[in-house]
Amino acid sequence: MEISFLGATKTVTGSNFLLEGAGKKILIDCGLYQGKAAEERENYADFPYDVHDIDFLLLTHAHIDHSGKIPKLYVDGYRNPIIAHKATCDLCSIMLPDSRTHTRNGK
Repeated sequence: MEISFLGATKTVTGSNFLLEGAGKKILIDCGLYQGKAAEERENYADFPYDVHDIDFLLLTHAHIDHSGKIPKLYVDGYRNPIIAHKATCDLCSIMLPDSRTHTRNGK
């Protein structure tokens, strides 16, 4: 089993981890970077993995620094399941349409 720390390293925003094992790739969180302009530019960068290779996304909770880049994940082609608590899904249904404007190729 291998885990890659792809966000929220040396900062507290942009939570994103890739867990690989038993032939599966599990994304844990897909968070928005917040803060200084240099950090926020990370929201427009390509993902460091092929979104089509991810088997499922495990969303730990709805905070935007854990969920905010899910719209970008979908724009980039991800169509596999997201596993989250119902309350997390309810909150994200309100929050994520707004966060999409912060992850569209710098626009």
